[in-house]
Amino acid sequence: MRKVAVVLGIGALAIAGYVAAQSKQSKKGRTSPVGYSDTPVLPGQTWKVHDIGRPHPPVVTPAPAGAPVPPPSDAVVLFDGKDLSKWQARNKGRVVAPGWKVEHGYMEVVGDSGELFTGEKFGDGQYHVEWASPNPPDGTSQWRGNSGVLLMNRYEIQVLDSYNTPTYADGQAGAIYGQWPPLVNASRKPGEWQTYDIAFEAPRFEGGKLTKPGYVTVFHNGVLVHHHREIIGQMAHRVVRAYEPHETEEPFALQDHDTPVRYRNIWIRRGRTYDRK
Repeated sequence: MRKVAVVLGIGALAIAGYVAAQSKQSKKGRTSPVGYSDTPVLPGQTWKVHDIGRPHPPVVTPAPAGAPVPPPSDAVVLFDGKDLSKWQARNKGRVVAPGWKVEHGYMEVVGDSGELFTGEKFGDGQYHVEWASPNPPDGTSQWRGNSGVLLMNRYEIQVLDSYNTPTYADGQAGAIYGQWPPLVNASRKPGEWQTYDIAFEAPRFEGGKLTKPGYVTVFHNGVLVHHHREIIGQMAHRVVRAYEPHETEEPFALQDHDTPVRYRNIWIRRGRTYDRK
């Protein structure tokens, strides 16, 4: 995720500005800490945010990578390998045309072009995303193939090359960034296609107050890494960030962290747990 300790204002524009600010770093051989000891304690836990002493999840070997998983009949297909017609970009607080590269059935992050977000809004649902980190890798820790799956453009499932390389436990691939490490490290090698299947229950607000937190169940390469895990709040680096009220559906986003991560075969099945008006 991020490289500086900062607390943002409300809403997606502030988050996007935070992302853009972190791209102003040297382009080659970037290094990043593998943890911290001076951050706040996470609510309900004994560990600090990005705690350098937090145990790392055990490594498991997932099944070999295969062909893309076809979407079911009721899915909203957001990327089928052809174009970015379902997406917009946000760069330095402005909405712009997407600048990511599309070729050979995938899209690839183009650094400093801005995060992608969907024109359509989503909340509760099943999210399927396939991604691959760069090969050969460049950089260390959080500079190693960093991107992110941003549910409602606020709650991040971390995308990172976590194959045989150290970083803080709550920031490795499959983590609820800055909050919960995955149960296991199910990462494939750099350059190999990986899958996230995420069952997401969006948080609920009434009168500007949180009435129900968000929850995720996540499978990484077919391996369970979170089971109905409560989301503590919005994504943040080195700090604990509280929930901020928002609608029951918001854009889905993919993070530009200035590393050439690739994505393919992205689709969402809307949940059936509330009446969408």
